[in-house]
Amino acid sequence: MTPAEVAVRRVRQHFSRHAEEYDHYAMVQKSVVRRLLELMPSLTADAGPVLDLGTGTGELADRFSTLHPHLPLLLADIAHGMTRHAASSVPGALAFDADAAALPLLDDCCGLVLSSSMYQWVNDLPGAFVEVGRILRPGGLFVCALFGAGTLRELRTAHEQALVECGQGHASHMQQFPTREDVAAALDAAGFAAEIEGNEEIERHPDVATLLHNLKRIGAQNASLRRSPGLAERRVTLRMMSLYAERFGGDGTIPASYEVICMVARKL
Repeated sequence: MTPAEVAVRRVRQHFSRHAEEYDHYAMVQKSVVRRLLELMPSLTADAGPVLDLGTGTGELADRFSTLHPHLPLLLADIAHGMTRHAASSVPGALAFDADAAALPLLDDCCGLVLSSSMYQWVNDLPGAFVEVGRILRPGGLFVCALFGAGTLRELRTAHEQALVECGQGHASHMQQFPTREDVAAALDAAGFAAEIEGNEEIERHPDVATLLHNLKRIGAQNASLRRSPGLAERRVTLRMMSLYAERFGGDGTIPASYEVICMVARKL
């Protein structure tokens, strides 16, 4: 699913470390939460319990609980710092650490699973969706958004060209996110009937250094197991930043594109 496999321990550390400052920098992620809530189907009084998986700071869970205060809510994240932050933001919810690849929950125990901006960090997407299906009751809903393959395409393009120009003989080790086709196939294999939409969000930053700084401040750093000193080498990094600005910059800013894949899926 992801040619450059993700180091789970690294993901956990990065996000846990930046939990307290995440909300200040995660603008696209907040927009994704708003869109997910717009896509949410009407829910009945027996639709719970509800699991917000990869809850982060609890943004989605907090908004959801305001709209549906009668539904019992569970919060889970692989990063303990995020779990603690979410627990303090959503009083009354039960919060615990969990890996999406192996959920510590019983079969058929939930009526709804929510997730926003998390599943792009999972190595085995079909396996993770099977886990969601396992804990959902028949007919249960999975409402989810993740970042797709077009995310940060400008950064990836500039990095690949910088490696070539600087004489690096290996392909870019930047993490690759799933395509919409990957997501659809994974949902189908896990036994879901799904409606999927895709859209693009574009952030603008004054320069590439600011973009890299902001990514670091939300914990969204490169977590590839194939990560090497190459990206950090000053010569490659400086050339990447220059190429990015030259090729994509304009009006004193640079764009950062995010492919957002949203789905409303029902367990068959």
